[in-house]
Amino acid sequence: MCVALPGLAISSEHGQLTGHGLEGFYRAGRRVLSRCQVRVAGREPTAVQARTGAADHTRFVGTLRATPGAGPDPDVVVERIRHADGTERITLHSAALRPLRLPVEVALGTDLADLGAIASGRAGPELAASVHDSGLRWSCAEGSASVTADPPPADALAAAGLLRWEFQLPPGGTASVELRVKSDGAGPVRAVGRAATSPLAAARATGDHPGVRPLLHTSVEDLQALLMRDSAHPADTHLAAGAPWRCGMAPAEALAAARMALPLGTRLAAGTLRTLARTQLPGSATQSGMIPGPRRDAGAYLPPSCTGTEATLLFPVLLAEAWRWGLPANETEELLPAAERCLTWLRRTAGEGTYLCDPQPGGPVRCETQAHAHRAALLGAELLDAYGRSGGIELRQWARELRTAFREDFWVEDRGGGRPASARAPDGRLVAQLSATAVHLLDTGLLGGGEHAPGLLDRVQTEQLARLFGSPAMDSGWGLRGLGTKEAGYNPFGHRAGAVRVQETAIAVAGLAAAGYEREAGSLLRGVLAAAEAFGHRLPEMYAGEQRTDGGLPLPHPAACRPASTAAGAGVLLLATLVGIRPDAPAGAVTLRPLRSAPLGEISLTGLRVAGSPFSVRVSRLGLAMVEEAAHGLQLGA
Repeated sequence: MCVALPGLAISSEHGQLTGHGLEGFYRAGRRVLSRCQVRVAGREPTAVQARTGAADHTRFVGTLRATPGAGPDPDVVVERIRHADGTERITLHSAALRPLRLPVEVALGTDLADLGAIASGRAGPELAASVHDSGLRWSCAEGSASVTADPPPADALAAAGLLRWEFQLPPGGTASVELRVKSDGAGPVRAVGRAATSPLAAARATGDHPGVRPLLHTSVEDLQALLMRDSAHPADTHLAAGAPWRCGMAPAEALAAARMALPLGTRLAAGTLRTLARTQLPGSATQSGMIPGPRRDAGAYLPPSCTGTEATLLFPVLLAEAWRWGLPANETEELLPAAERCLTWLRRTAGEGTYLCDPQPGGPVRCETQAHAHRAALLGAELLDAYGRSGGIELRQWARELRTAFREDFWVEDRGGGRPASARAPDGRLVAQLSATAVHLLDTGLLGGGEHAPGLLDRVQTEQLARLFGSPAMDSGWGLRGLGTKEAGYNPFGHRAGAVRVQETAIAVAGLAAAGYEREAGSLLRGVLAAAEAFGHRLPEMYAGEQRTDGGLPLPHPAACRPASTAAGAGVLLLATLVGIRPDAPAGAVTLRPLRSAPLGEISLTGLRVAGSPFSVRVSRLGLAMVEEAAHGLQLGA
């Protein structure tokens, strides 16, 4: 798969686009080319390698024997370099001892179907082609697409969908054809992440562990590949959820990924916040101030949850933390009214009660929703106070009441030391599952002076949760399972019932490290880095939660996006956690709290952004942090 949104290209490992399944070139969710099959001298090359060079391009290599009676060795190499922007270069390399005459055919076709129809098996037949310019063209009611070739083909057969060339190759010679796929008369796709104005810093990692450099490099590449512009406001960029299934805006995931990517700068956060502020529900109705989002499956024991609730609570959190990382004061103030409306929605929806139900009204009281709400109230209060706005006192008071009640009402006592409940049903019954959604109880949010906000659990409960996350029931050896192995309904492939979700694992690592439980954090961290290596350092959003064994590999989930914005953001968060950067740009300071156990040995991160300037830091094998580059005048603490 090659991704540079709005462009996308999918094929099997042999490189031929056959039109089967999801194969094809896509632009903005529509398949503009479904078939692109290369034959040289009447034969398909034997595929020998497919390798992703970066998120946006892939190299395929095939071979064939063109000299009769010359033995078993191939004497022609066929190289195809495919880009998500709609270009493909086909190059023939001759190793024959005599000149070769090589006829080349490329069979093309498309149905111009949209991705949803293809995924559900509703794509129509291929369309009839016509000769157009130096290639072929297809049209239907939904639009048109064309393929042009350089050099132009010697023959273009519309009825067969075929382009033909004949090349004369001397010994050691090469010949190339470049195909360009276009839709609706537009030029090649201009990917947001490849522009000079990309909002993401080109950070780099080095260290003792061989996985840190490729993990950060690939994570940044994947984030760039998933960048999209607000069409009405081109200066504002945000992240799509992932490819191939979710190439559009998903508010909760876009906010979560932008938050994890804050070490790469605040411009992505600002663009995401401005884009979502324009979707905020207006007026004075019950849902006024909410960032709308779809429902999603919440597992067998709970009804669907509303991602709009999560997005609304994440909005002020991202704004507050982006401000700490260095979002300029004027941009923060511009977005503050939208954050205030989110916080007003929170207080109005909770009403006189202690808890926030989800979805509204009358839904269950979910553990993670209370964690999101508590964090939004505390970080939102800090932001309101800093800008002289009212409401901070009331938010802190509500958060205190929530903490007191939660520690009593949501803790399930058992012989193992207890656990937080996943939810309280509307009738008050506790859903006592051991679930990875409890990681959000450890994600309390960043306040001023490098301090984290207080959490919903007390010290003893936090210690017990850390022990549970470090147990074999939750730690698969590849990361944190979504559900404990001893829980009813556990399924290693269940997307909320046992699979490893990379975002939740990264949040667990960061939360455990901040709370001082480095052994458990280190185990999860090493597990997800081992999984990353198995996936070529391009982490999917989730994979099976089967127990890791010697010589084993993590099992891919067939429905996972890869690349995925939350998984790519998680790669940034995991490495930033190792060095423990806690900025407070408004105060002109940054605190470093690295993992003292240095679970990956020495690590160095360069090219990050703090307070709008480059920031580089190194952590030694003894767990000591040293700043190597920072904004002038930035005060350092530990």
